[in-house]
Amino acid sequence: MSDSSSLPPVRLTSEAELARDALATPVLSRAVRLARWAGPGTRVDAGGGLVDAQLPAAAEALGLSGDDAAALASEAWRVAVDTGLIEIVDEEAGTVTEGEELAQLTGGSPHDVLAVWLGALETVLADASVPDLDDLLGAMDAAGPVDPAALDWDPDAESAFLDGVLGNLYLLTVSEDGPGTAPVPLPALAASVIVPGDMTEPSNDVLEQVSDAMMRLDDQFRVLEPVGLVEYQPVDEALMADADDAEEPTAADDTDASRYGMVRLTPLGLYGLRTRLLEAGTEAPAVGELADKGADALLDGTAGFGPRAAQAETEQWLIRRESLTAARELLAAARGADSGAPLRRLRCQQALSLVGGEAEPALREVLDDPELGGLARVWLTEHGFANVPAPSEAMVFWLTVDTLAAQLAAEGNSEELSALVEGLAEQHSGFFAAAWRVDHPATADVLEAMGRIHPDKRIAKEARKAAFKARSQQGG
Repeated sequence: MSDSSSLPPVRLTSEAELARDALATPVLSRAVRLARWAGPGTRVDAGGGLVDAQLPAAAEALGLSGDDAAALASEAWRVAVDTGLIEIVDEEAGTVTEGEELAQLTGGSPHDVLAVWLGALETVLADASVPDLDDLLGAMDAAGPVDPAALDWDPDAESAFLDGVLGNLYLLTVSEDGPGTAPVPLPALAASVIVPGDMTEPSNDVLEQVSDAMMRLDDQFRVLEPVGLVEYQPVDEALMADADDAEEPTAADDTDASRYGMVRLTPLGLYGLRTRLLEAGTEAPAVGELADKGADALLDGTAGFGPRAAQAETEQWLIRRESLTAARELLAAARGADSGAPLRRLRCQQALSLVGGEAEPALREVLDDPELGGLARVWLTEHGFANVPAPSEAMVFWLTVDTLAAQLAAEGNSEELSALVEGLAEQHSGFFAAAWRVDHPATADVLEAMGRIHPDKRIAKEARKAAFKARSQQGG
């Protein structure tokens, strides 16, 4: 998985709930049952797998029947061995015993249970990257070994492809503008790793690649669902038959997207993928990690969060603190003239909106502070307190520039910021004539941004002139 980016924070279910989910997954529960079933008479082959003669008994112990019973029993055994639920005592004799990890599932902590499940997940992910068994058998030469070249199969590339898909699914799930817990259509997920970002209209060749990727993913998600990573609605078998008969690739029918497969990460899947991302060196934060840290860590840490995630993190931070103390800590951490300070103050203002009236003394203490006095007045007024001194014109302009700088840092040239810029210019005809004089480190940058954003060419020109004056003043 990628190790080069920072992802939005994920909201994780408690480890106790996740551990219960893990124990209930078909893959792990079968592995546990086989580990308890195995005894002195159980025999394995040189690779640690159950000998063929014992697969029917293993399948019966699992309550399995049908054509895939032996394959499922074999998978369960492999998971049990890989996760330490079963230990091979004598490789030469092929004897086994109960592994140390089996006791962790009953007597260990939820974290111990999840560690075993993560081992099972790795085994299943490796299986999901292997071509269909029928294809393998068809590619075997007369002597028996598999010829990878005959399969057109690159194990590393296949694993990287699946990692990329799962990384995109994770990102879609945790992003504030993504589907969240709603399922993702399989064509959209396949396209996210196939179609170049700058391609407006996919070519037939690209559509064919997306279609091929969908079929691969359909097989892979069927394998991954029993380990609890995803909930998956497979591709309609009738569509597969239609695709085989079609002469040219076609795009998915948006009117019935569910027929093309739908997938979503489970809470357990979010936990598992985040763990793998962290192990790969990716910054993958989780809501609640800042709850026991200082206000400075909270304001800096939530700077890159979306509004909902920032609020969730802040609520967890506040619940551990008395309101007045928390307000004083937040205000102290919000000070500064560095480039990150405006966004810290915005996050501080948002955090203070969640604090009750008992924080009033902390806000009154900073009324004369040039950096905090404006937001303190806003808070006191919004909470209905009397005797709030009116701000000076200089403070109003300073707060306006600070707020715009924070919005720029948080969202860039968003629609909300555009509306704010247009509103300012309309309500204050002399805004630019006064704004360039504001003693704020971000004044020139804010005015330049207003010049880029405002749709009226005349007003945009005024903003750029004001930015030039502000930068000249700073230089002087």
